[in-house]
This record gives sequence, C-alpha cells and structure tokens, in this order.
Amino acid sequence: MRFGRPKVANFTPEDQTFEIGKAVKLTEGTDVTIVATGHLVWEALEAAKTLNEKGISAEVINIHTIKPLDDKAIIDSVSKTGCVVTAEEHNMLGGLGESVARVLALNKPAPQEFVATKDTFGESGTPAQLMEKYGLNANAIINASELVVKRK
Repeated sequence: MRFGRPKVANFTPEDQTFEIGKAVKLTEGTDVTIVATGHLVWEALEAAKTLNEKGISAEVINIHTIKPLDDKAIIDSVSKTGCVVTAEEHNMLGGLGESVARVLALNKPAPQEFVATKDTFGESGTPAQLMEKYGLNANAIINASELVVKRK
C-alpha cells in the first residue's frame, strides 16, 4: 500500500544530489537508528526531536530507494546505535523493514521494530486519517524507538 503524498515540510537541500541506492543520513544519533522511506521520513525527523527531548539520540536515515538497498549505511549506523526502527507506508511484509532485517541478519544482528501496516487491506480517507488509523506517524516511531532501545 502506498498513500498519496501528504504535504510535509521540504527538508531536502536544493543542492543535494539524488543517487539511486544511496541512503541519506539526516541526523546523527547514538541510541537508535530510524530507517524511513516516503512521507515517513518527515515523521521520523519529528520523532527524533521528541526522542532527543526524552534523552534518546536518534539517527535518521532516508532510504529513498529500497532496491538497491544501501546495506553499508544501515550496517554502519546500527553498528553505532545497536538497534533499529524501520518506518514505511507499506505492509510490514515484503517491504523496507524485511529488507533491513535481511541485511542485519546476514551482517549485524540487532533488535528491530517495524512501523508499517499490519498486513491489512487499506481503506478510504484522507492521508492524515489513514496515517493515524494505521499507526504511520511520529508517535508510532517514538513508541517503537523506546521499545527497541529497551531490547538492546
């Protein structure tokens, strides 16, 4: 499932080059890696601010292309933080989260939490209504981050 793009702030610098398969680290962090794609990148940035206020340092990585996946960016970040939250506007089966889990299982096993739809059919509504209904927002990322940090 992919939702229509809701309006979010433009956080991408004008001079940033887009490279297929190359992740973009948006914030540095030491306690949890948040790997996000699509409009959940903005939600991840908002979650990182709140987490920081709670004393949890979050590294946010924008994975704008899932295939090919930037394995090195994920491994390097999780090697530092020790855990990861994946956030996507997609079914938790067969998307970004499982791709990250594969990379970590083969290279750097670590606790992981998923922010994604729970293998269900979508419904009609505004993007904001659907994001709230399916838990695809900053609050869900915050909750998943707090949970995964405790699992380290």
